[in-house]
Amino acid sequence: MSTIEHSVDVNVPVRVAYNQWTQFESFPEFMEGVESIKQVTDTRTHWITEIAGVKREFEAEITEQHPDERIAWRSIDKPHQAGVVTFHHINPETTRVTLQMEYDPEGFVEKAGDWLQIVKLRIRNDMERFKSFIESRGSETGGWRGDVPGAHQPGSGLGVSDDPVPPGTIGGTGFPQEGTLPPPGPVPPRNDPPQGPRPVL
Repeated sequence: MSTIEHSVDVNVPVRVAYNQWTQFESFPEFMEGVESIKQVTDTRTHWITEIAGVKREFEAEITEQHPDERIAWRSIDKPHQAGVVTFHHINPETTRVTLQMEYDPEGFVEKAGDWLQIVKLRIRNDMERFKSFIESRGSETGGWRGDVPGAHQPGSGLGVSDDPVPPGTIGGTGFPQEGTLPPPGPVPPRNDPPQGPRPVL
């Protein structure tokens, strides 16, 4: 199992950075190796990726999501992949976006790619491209403001399995909710209701 973490400061407000990250179908525009993402439901996506010459197709689910704070996800089947992206208020026009991801490389080619730090470099470059993408636009292409409670939170219907979710983890991804990442900065209270399905680009 490999874990990668990278942060980038983007010169847009927290709301803009967060809203853009909810537009999964735009990821191929700044993520190398992501060929396409299809939004199946509000909490499920279908991915086609290629890393180190190996093509993969899988579905992922959102396990926790809170507007302007965090989005956590995990793959439903192999290849195993899970992650959390958090949004931290630096000042009214600057947001620190931190991506923490774990994945389990399969096969000789993927393990070699992991050893050569190919994936880590790709994620770092993806985050820099996200910064350029959102800063050049100055605004998001869309946004979904729905809230998805984590499996450890009351009212959650996600993450129910035979294996209990360890207390204090992000939606069952295994990442600590507090401690590993700095807590998000103060976010003004909002009463935005969910705005229906995420728009299809």
